[in-house]
Amino acid sequence: MAEFDFIIVGAGSSGCVLADRLSADGRHRVLLLEAGGRDNQPVVAMPLAWMKAAMTPAITWGYLGEPEPYAGNRQMPHLRGRILGGTSSINGMMYSRGMPSDYDGWSAAGLKGWSYAEVLPYFKRSESCWRGPSLYHGDGGPLTVSRIPSDPATYPALMDTARALGFKVLDDFNGAEREGFGIPDFTIHKGRRGSTSKRFLAEAAKRSNLAVESHVLVRRILIENGKAVGVEASRDGQTMQFRANREVIVSGGTFNSPQLLLLSGIGPAEELRAQGIAPVVVLPGVGKNLQDHPMVMVVYEASGPFTFDAQLRLDRLAFTAMRWFLTGTGPGAAMPFAGQGFVRSSSARPYPDIQFQVSNVSFMAQPWFPGWRRPVGYHLSAGALQLQPESRGQVTLKSPDPGAPPAICFNLMKEEYDRRFACDLLRFCRKFFATDPAARLIKAELAPGPAVQSDDELDAYVRANIATGAHPTSSCAMGTGEMAVVDADLKVRGLEGLRVVDASVMPRVVAGNTNAPAIMIAEKAADMILGRTPLPAAELPAACSG
Repeated sequence: MAEFDFIIVGAGSSGCVLADRLSADGRHRVLLLEAGGRDNQPVVAMPLAWMKAAMTPAITWGYLGEPEPYAGNRQMPHLRGRILGGTSSINGMMYSRGMPSDYDGWSAAGLKGWSYAEVLPYFKRSESCWRGPSLYHGDGGPLTVSRIPSDPATYPALMDTARALGFKVLDDFNGAEREGFGIPDFTIHKGRRGSTSKRFLAEAAKRSNLAVESHVLVRRILIENGKAVGVEASRDGQTMQFRANREVIVSGGTFNSPQLLLLSGIGPAEELRAQGIAPVVVLPGVGKNLQDHPMVMVVYEASGPFTFDAQLRLDRLAFTAMRWFLTGTGPGAAMPFAGQGFVRSSSARPYPDIQFQVSNVSFMAQPWFPGWRRPVGYHLSAGALQLQPESRGQVTLKSPDPGAPPAICFNLMKEEYDRRFACDLLRFCRKFFATDPAARLIKAELAPGPAVQSDDELDAYVRANIATGAHPTSSCAMGTGEMAVVDADLKVRGLEGLRVVDASVMPRVVAGNTNAPAIMIAEKAADMILGRTPLPAAELPAACSG
């Protein structure tokens, strides 16, 4: 049995950061275990190809959710990366931290140290922002945060429409103000994806005190006398064990972290017994409280040939790929993203609860060429996400076999509030594109289509088409009550030597994308694990909103 000080399970958005930070001073032996393989494929590195990467079976877990009982019993794919870097190696790379009120809410619920002023320094520590250093941004971290070029055909019209509707145009969605429209930042480094594997792990892996093992599936946590002492894992049919002298840190993500706890006898007693697993620590909250951002889509036919579809003609796409490969520039180094807004659903809401995104291409678009495949067409796609849903789901075991996928059900649209909200999201998209000058960008609404108007018709469309923003969180939530899985120090309740460090510990999904918060959580956890004094809280102006 090989021995280490720390064992990290999962080389994803959080695990790679932990591996870097825990091994940095050379005093601790760190083992990082990843079920997937290396991240050296061009489809992973090219920003333009992110949808292709997310759909590549060889580098994803291939999870298909359980039938969603309030969304037409549809089974939805849940795209998670099974590769070094985890989902940071297949996601859309958007850098969004959520709202200050998210973290202040955690603090108000009794989670000391998690207020926005206290977590902001950890966001900054990881970041190297194109804007340079400021109260809200860092410039010395491994994570490159960059800006993509705005589309000259659509961006000005979208921003003028936002102004016409009374919204501000923002330069920074992570600054003092959060409500408004603009272009978000992305984790792109010199034209290539800046996953946590590339930006944190690549250099750290050269250290003699850090061992990185890929294609290793962790089967269970080894527990002796109330303490996690290591893990049992397998590779190529061979079972092996690794011992942790100090801590085991689970960073498998929102689906795999609760699954591993359950496989190890940590969770709801009756669920464990039903799978033939003897309860070791009874924690009823393991796998519960699952959340994501429900998302609706509206698709328009563009009023002219100005969208990105023209660039997908096979010969042009080949040139784009070659240019990107040689220089890291051109369309391959960005993505067809037209603009974004964070807005409130009503004046009664204190902070933005809608994330509205416009892409100047169809999500069904693919390479085309005359005589080979017809283009999908010149389309604009509008996606609207509900940032503060009320419905809750769960992650449970289908089988005691560690190689079997977990059962994932979000219970999307279970709560009446969420059902009404989804219909209002569709109405917001329509209102936006009925306003000049955005109205002049479109020729016709393709989905839901002009025939879908009544409340019942909108509700039926939502049930048949609602998806998620692929921002799953909260299945091993921090808290102080009975359903809490970890405490404010991310320690699993009832055990020594075991923590969970990833997006699953969020008590509530943040109002934004989840990759940047997952990195922040790991940055903060590293100081906790090493017993370091927390970074000083930021001194924020009273005008900081959100």
